[in-house]
Amino acid sequence: METRPVLYIGNKNYSSWSLRAWLGLKVAGIDFEERLVPLRTDEWAAKAPVFSPTAKVPAFYDGTKTIWEALGILEYIADSRPDTLLWPLDIDVRAIARAVSLEMHGGFSALRTHMPMNCRQSLPGLGRADGVDKDIARIAGIFKMCRTQYGQGGDFLFGDFSIADAMYAPVVTRFKTYGVDLDPVGNAYMQAILDLPAMKEWYADAAAEEWVIQESEVK
Repeated sequence: METRPVLYIGNKNYSSWSLRAWLGLKVAGIDFEERLVPLRTDEWAAKAPVFSPTAKVPAFYDGTKTIWEALGILEYIADSRPDTLLWPLDIDVRAIARAVSLEMHGGFSALRTHMPMNCRQSLPGLGRADGVDKDIARIAGIFKMCRTQYGQGGDFLFGDFSIADAMYAPVVTRFKTYGVDLDPVGNAYMQAILDLPAMKEWYADAAAEEWVIQESEVK
């Protein structure tokens, strides 16, 4: 009997890295069991070092091995299930998709620090500390460049949904929470992400959660 893979995630209201892996798997049509462990709780302290070598989420167990890091998980699915088309087929376009994904993975620290992901809140105008506007401008530029140069044939950064969209989805939630308005191209792209059935499911689950992490509540 084939083992159903398991994706370990944190709170849907706060866990941006969980969203990246979860959304990518959902849109790709991967069947998996979701196991949510509340962040910064006694349950988390006990379980996280067991299901992940880094004691962080997300972590994906496919029955024989554990893969950690959202980008690592989605790269594994793209390699093992090429039918999911999680990267653009054209090698040159795929290189750009990987580049913007890695830029998201390692950058935009001001935005992440001052505009923490919080799907339940509406906080327009907050979080605009030093460096945040520069991050917003760069992300807006990425959205516009990808959509205008590579986005023909679909609503996402490279046309069809790809790993790049999964990587930027938490940024879209932040822009929604903190009332960040972009140019028409960027705004239309963000709406396409928010309109995904999987994103609506994530938001509904986040709204139903009762856990509160005070450090992630910008006031």
